[in-house]
Amino acid sequence: AVYRLFEHIFIGVAAGYAVFVAWTEVLLPTWWQPMTIEGRWYWIFAVVIGAVFYFVYAGKHAWLSRLLFGALMGLQAGLGMQAFISTYVPRIVASYKPVYGAALSQEAHSLHVSTWSLCLNNIFMGVVLVTVMSYFFFSFEHKNWGFRGSALLGRWFLMFAFGAMFGATVMARMSLFIDRLHFLLNNAWVHIAK
Repeated sequence: AVYRLFEHIFIGVAAGYAVFVAWTEVLLPTWWQPMTIEGRWYWIFAVVIGAVFYFVYAGKHAWLSRLLFGALMGLQAGLGMQAFISTYVPRIVASYKPVYGAALSQEAHSLHVSTWSLCLNNIFMGVVLVTVMSYFFFSFEHKNWGFRGSALLGRWFLMFAFGAMFGATVMARMSLFIDRLHFLLNNAWVHIAK
């Protein structure tokens, strides 16, 4: 009985403290003071909208809370889609390079390379892009020999890319190790002649 008494006291104090912190740290500076001091009277509707969440406990009127939940989820989905589009669409557009024409020759001139080498590079980039994307296309089984071959080539391109990244990581670590070893042998401990 004593344990349950202190358990209830602890839960009551924790709940009261949470209400106090929510009022003093969140609601008072960001809602009440702007509404009363700065004259933003329309922020009273935030209480009304927030109270609709509690209709989830009101049996036959629970549909009101679902409307608000649906609106907020739709708003969040829209913000997520906007972030996705602003981040990835420019990357997708940049992956399509010209293979002929004035845009290719202008880009080759700015990079100081020949037009035909840049054309071959852009064609190779397109082939890699299409084959790797076909490898990750799982909507249907790869029974067609052309699609299966494209997916296999995409998998090989991925393995080459991952191998190159792993090799670059190992080489970077070895470079750091050699530098530290050189410091320890020549400057710190042994002082081997340089």
